[in-house]
Amino acid sequence: MLSLVVDSVNLLFSALLVGAMFCVWLVFNPSQLDASHYIILQQQGIRTLHPTMPGLGALTILLTFASAVLARESKMRMSLLIGTAILFIISGLITRFANMPINAIVRGWNSAAPPDHWTALRDAWWRWHCWRLCSALGGLVLLIIATLMRRPSTIQSVAISVCRPPGDVLMRTISLLL
Repeated sequence: MLSLVVDSVNLLFSALLVGAMFCVWLVFNPSQLDASHYIILQQQGIRTLHPTMPGLGALTILLTFASAVLARESKMRMSLLIGTAILFIISGLITRFANMPINAIVRGWNSAAPPDHWTALRDAWWRWHCWRLCSALGGLVLLIIATLMRRPSTIQSVAISVCRPPGDVLMRTISLLL
């Protein structure tokens, strides 16, 4: 029962974390923003996300390790959960050592008078964000697979329910054509 609760909370927090990163990817894409709008948007994001996201990331990593310990009877699940934790740690390290130092600089900018080098920092921040999002998405995929592996029959039933209807439609279509 404890394992189920930890896995469920881990999945929820991981989805919130990666979902927030995905929303940042959608909303903060700087390609169509001039300097003033970019600085305003980025500073607002720093003010709203910085207090919550690092803690959520750390808690998610801890829950993932707890899930791995509780899954030690299944080497495959445990390995997937350790892989998940590693990918989440990579995202956290990118955040801490690449994105956050840039955030500290951008926080002090004046949107009416951007510095000359603003595009270089903008592009670096965006590149690092894309890398951390890819790492976090990979972690979430591994976590979902590990969660589905709680019962081997779960994966089989999901595969059957997803694959059977398109297969039936395809077979019926082919039979009508013949």
